[in-house]
Amino acid sequence: MALKSAALFEKMDPFIKSQGAELVKKINAVYYFEVSKAKGETPEVWTVDLKNGTGAISKGKVGTADATFTMIDDDMIAMAQGKLNPQQAFMQGKMKIKGNMAAATKFTPDLLPKDAKL
Repeated sequence: MALKSAALFEKMDPFIKSQGAELVKKINAVYYFEVSKAKGETPEVWTVDLKNGTGAISKGKVGTADATFTMIDDDMIAMAQGKLNPQQAFMQGKMKIKGNMAAATKFTPDLLPKDAKL
């Protein structure tokens, strides 16, 4: 069964295409999102590149990430919808972050599509 987050990342693509150049100047980081259906399952990975060119989003690991976010699908959707605060998710162990924490804090839910009614 496909992850609900897959649709979220698909919706991010046109957003990054339209806002990418501005986001690259502001954020200057590459992120991996490792999202699994449930804890312990093999995650699907998306790369959000807000460091190179005008930005890009890709399925799989592309390049080298400055920070990696690991979470389950339902928590990713809740965060996109504003129902889960990223700091609380991290503190509660719902989101794990590897890599550059300063870069990780630059990726905020306002970079996610607002119409993520999935």
